[in-house]
Amino acid sequence: MLNALIAEFLQHLKYERNLSPHTQRNYHSDLEQFRTWILSIENREDIEADAIDRLTIREWLATLHRDHKKTSIARKLSSLRTFFQFLVREGRIAANPAKLVSTPRIERKLPAHLSMEDAVRFIEMPNLATDLGRRDRAILEMLYATGIRVSELVGIDVSDVDVTERLVRVLGKRRKERIVPFGEPALAALLLYVNETRPQFIAAAKGAARGEKALFLHRRGGRLTTRSVGRLVEKYIRECSGMFNISPHACGIHSQHTCSITAPTFATFRNFSATHAFHRRRSIPTFRWKN
Repeated sequence: MLNALIAEFLQHLKYERNLSPHTQRNYHSDLEQFRTWILSIENREDIEADAIDRLTIREWLATLHRDHKKTSIARKLSSLRTFFQFLVREGRIAANPAKLVSTPRIERKLPAHLSMEDAVRFIEMPNLATDLGRRDRAILEMLYATGIRVSELVGIDVSDVDVTERLVRVLGKRRKERIVPFGEPALAALLLYVNETRPQFIAAAKGAARGEKALFLHRRGGRLTTRSVGRLVEKYIRECSGMFNISPHACGIHSQHTCSITAPTFATFRNFSATHAFHRRRSIPTFRWKN
């Protein structure tokens, strides 16, 4: 029944996807609002999830237009899509009814910067229930926590990371080495990836790739490239912009018609890292590597 399935989904968000309490509350609020509405029009205490179709969802969204902004309606629809997709993956329903409902057209103003709250939402987009999601979450956490360049990130070897001291050695421009600290969230994401996902990628590697020293690997066991990281970052920016009304421009994407991510994107993300660290009054020192 719907009540139990929503509760199960919320547990999934908390323990498997490890989303922030704020994001969990948003999902809970949206789903509870939909549940209350559908039970009132059906005049019953509960309902089967497979009894809900796209017309029902469209009818609910139509009732929201009177006192909700389009951005709020788009987020609520996104919450339903994620919920029903979870039910599809768990084998509870055959298809996602919310997938066939069009998102309200939203005219976005270009924000001057990405807020700290939006940055957290962006970083939490990867699904920790999957191997790629765990890897991607570790990548986003490290980029945000350290402010390093993507070219520096893909060059990191496992031996460059000190998890005890939470330090990483990176090779920057003109091959200058430095040590950069990172925080607990990045450490947690990194350990989850290294312990549960990286061994799976190594096992899938062939030949010499099995001895790959790189920290971040693709699913066939090789070192990720800057271009590969660019594609995955852009994917999450697009998903996040649709779910939370965060404009891609806020993350440095200046074209809506290209799949290539540009250098300003990464530079902008590094600026967010430094700016947010400043507002939290947390210094991010760097040290030269001592041989």
